[in-house]
Amino acid sequence: MSRLHIPALLYLIALLAGCTSVKVGDYAGNQPQIVPEAFFNGSLTAHGVVKNRGGKVIRYFNADIKAYWQDGIGTLEEDFQFDDGEKSRRVWTLTPAGNGRYLGTAGDVVGQGEVRVAGNAMFLDYVLRIPYGDSTIDLRIDDRMYLVNPNTLMNESRMIKYGFEVGEILLVIEKRAALN
Repeated sequence: MSRLHIPALLYLIALLAGCTSVKVGDYAGNQPQIVPEAFFNGSLTAHGVVKNRGGKVIRYFNADIKAYWQDGIGTLEEDFQFDDGEKSRRVWTLTPAGNGRYLGTAGDVVGQGEVRVAGNAMFLDYVLRIPYGDSTIDLRIDDRMYLVNPNTLMNESRMIKYGFEVGEILLVIEKRAALN
């Protein structure tokens, strides 16, 4: 290989190395540390938007979340209200699987989702079955959650079909103050 091609090859290697996927472990040292049993416990609210594949916001939503743990198993009861009047409910069950991992299930989730936690980050990968016309469509959801303070979690979700991003969800989840 001639000397002229080596810089181009090094550039290509550096470019490809920059394209590697972000992993939850990249956040292992970040604070505040997320502990799902602590953050997802009690009353929470979520506020967000749904974007289409072009990045345009197509829906807004708010949700009330009742979260609790019993015998080591977490339950998140999510009640959504969309700007067009639609209401929906999803109930997640989180089962600890060791080493900062949990398995997540819900009625509209195909199979089990995998949750990985490190530092202030919590990544959830699952397949969501959603209504589409007179049928349904399965979308892979790549959820990335970041605890920015003890009471606020930022969440970005990529919706993927056939390897292509078809939409995005951005939301904030906040713990409500406990009522005495």
